[in-house]
Amino acid sequence: MIHILIMTDHMDENRLGSRLRRYTRVGTSLGGLAVQLGANRVLGTKLDQGKHAAALKDALGDLKGPLMKAAQLLASIPDALPKEYSEDLRQLQSNAPPMGWTFVKRRMKSELGPDWQSKFTSFERDAAAAASLGQVHRAVLPDGTDVACKLQYPDMSSAVEADLRQLAWAFGVYRSYDKAIDPSGVFEELSARLREELDYIREARHLRLYDEMLAQETVVHVPPVHEEFSSQRLLTMTWVNGTPLMDFIRSGASVEDRETVAQNMFRAWYVPFYNYGVIHGDPHFGNYTIRDDLSINMLDFGCVRFFQAKFVKGVIDLYEALQTGNDELAVSAYEAWGFTDITRELIDVLHVWAGFIFQPLLEDKPRLISQTNTGEYGAEVARNVHQELKRVGGVKLPREFVFMDRAAIGLGSVFMHLDAEINWHRMFNELIHDFDIDTMIERQKTMFGKHGQPMPEELD
Repeated sequence: MIHILIMTDHMDENRLGSRLRRYTRVGTSLGGLAVQLGANRVLGTKLDQGKHAAALKDALGDLKGPLMKAAQLLASIPDALPKEYSEDLRQLQSNAPPMGWTFVKRRMKSELGPDWQSKFTSFERDAAAAASLGQVHRAVLPDGTDVACKLQYPDMSSAVEADLRQLAWAFGVYRSYDKAIDPSGVFEELSARLREELDYIREARHLRLYDEMLAQETVVHVPPVHEEFSSQRLLTMTWVNGTPLMDFIRSGASVEDRETVAQNMFRAWYVPFYNYGVIHGDPHFGNYTIRDDLSINMLDFGCVRFFQAKFVKGVIDLYEALQTGNDELAVSAYEAWGFTDITRELIDVLHVWAGFIFQPLLEDKPRLISQTNTGEYGAEVARNVHQELKRVGGVKLPREFVFMDRAAIGLGSVFMHLDAEINWHRMFNELIHDFDIDTMIERQKTMFGKHGQPMPEELD
């Protein structure tokens, strides 16, 4: 017992030490950039955005963790950042600075044992991709199968906890001077999802679940998991070939091909949601590749959100409420989303944002996802909604709303970049035309039970 206690204390000291080192690294890496930005503002000098963006990318890439994921999200939204920043930060989605071979050997030995190299015919020393929480190496199994080995970076648990503490502080500061939006629900949701992303056993379960949920979708592919070569910090999957989404867009693909990819992306995202209440919660461009037949490879299932059937019904009800002007149905929908203390004024404000998100689905005609096909109009809508929320006394964003909104923005960003002009209304209505809440609950029980996934109400 004493030995166990001593070990536990030692582990806690190590965790505390790791967190303190993380605080120092974040402060050192970002502090200088913040000072530079502030000095330029005070002195009225012109900031070299190209150099500053490159330095910011390098700093966040070296830090990895939640701060890097926040940068990924911003970079995925057209016009949310100056061009110099979005181009550089977008590289973090799949081209973050990788860890060296010493780390790789140590991680593989700890997960598969000292003879780990004998388990592979070949294992590439250089990372094929590197992101915020881990990096991927290409390898070949003895049976000739090409695989992707995803290795979690060292001390990620400590890094996540340290960054979450700093994000909590930042959210608190924000709340102290801006009462329009209470971000506490947002922080709770982000915290829960980020901690889940550290568990590769959970991610393997997500992969198996998605593979079955999309079994009838020939236009979407999920890489199979190799359980015997996987652990909590190592995930081995079949290697899937495809062109990165942004490379496909830049390749000069025809209008017809871009629209086909957009339709396939729509089904990849929303078939699981409207059939099972499940959504892929990491919408950045590095998580999709395009096959030669224009079908989609979906990657990175660490961040997956499960919704109760009543929430999905709330999304459909809000769509119908906007179509018909039924405010009573709208109130019921917002309550199902988790909003509370709903007033007439708050409904009007929420309708502005909901109208912007749902607008492409309300018009029965081919159209761009946004009339301007830039993020400028969306930013203007967001600013107006923010000001109106201040006027009516503010709102606490429900946890459930966070990733639904993120999905809409992330996928909308993909469609903007694809410049796809299709009938979103018909695609959406094909998915929801036979929706029944009781049927979805039974479908969830069967599918989730098969894969050892708790029902959504058990998670909240």
